[in-house]
Amino acid sequence: MDGLLAPGIKGLPNDARPREKLLARGPGALSDGELLALLLRTGISGKHVLQLAQELLDRFGGIGGLLHTGADALKQVKGLGPAKRAEVTAVLELARRALAQTLEERTIFESPQAVRDYLQLQLGGRPHEVFAVIFLDSQNRLIALEELFRGTLTQASVYPREIVLRALHHHAAAVVLAHNHPSGVAEPSRADIELTQILLKAMALVDVRVLDHFIVTRQRATSMAEQGLM
Repeated sequence: MDGLLAPGIKGLPNDARPREKLLARGPGALSDGELLALLLRTGISGKHVLQLAQELLDRFGGIGGLLHTGADALKQVKGLGPAKRAEVTAVLELARRALAQTLEERTIFESPQAVRDYLQLQLGGRPHEVFAVIFLDSQNRLIALEELFRGTLTQASVYPREIVLRALHHHAAAVVLAHNHPSGVAEPSRADIELTQILLKAMALVDVRVLDHFIVTRQRATSMAEQGLM
């Protein structure tokens, strides 16, 4: 059971308790570890909640890496029970839904950072390459995001016909392309540029605009349009 015989936040002095610190000084005053400890509430047997929180951050590469971590990876953490895994996963899903709602209600040009954050949450932490498409209506608001291709992405493995068919299915007026670089390098390769040109031509045949192509890592989402590559 989560928290069985485990030291929790209540065992800390008042000035060291994340909840009291947050209420007194605001969330910005807390470290990533303290915020995570507040979410977890208790540690595990023989390990204080703050120690557990810091170990999770170290293991998964910080708060961003942890939030990109799936429930299966969290199962590998000794002593981390289903309740705590569910809490971390729920926070990630809430963040995704909040960003998706923003993109559904506003045009992507009104909230470019939300687009980047949304793509990083969806793709940034994947251990393998994923090619996704954001389908947009005539006002450039989110209809859907779909992951269409996985694996080593090349011109031969990303099929323009499939993207065209999905765009027609959604009655999309425009799309934003995105794929991740598990290497952490957020710059487009020559192959990425060539693939983008192929997709631009394919989508033009059905009068669907390609607004951008993002290269996504845990730390960044690079816009090819902003770099003048489209």
